[in-house]
Amino acid sequence: MGLLRNYFSLISGTICGIYIAQNYNVPNIKKVVTTALFTAKHVEEKYRKPDP
Repeated sequence: MGLLRNYFSLISGTICGIYIAQNYNVPNIKKVVTTALFTAKHVEEKYRKPDP
């Protein structure tokens, strides 16, 4: 009983996440993060101070 009580939120969150991913248009998080990192690197290189 204690084990089920401890993992109830994890199990219910997983089930809800699977349902949402299958029935709704959820963006690909890996693609969003990759794009954000690429943009951050580009901005850093563009505005970096030149070496003296």
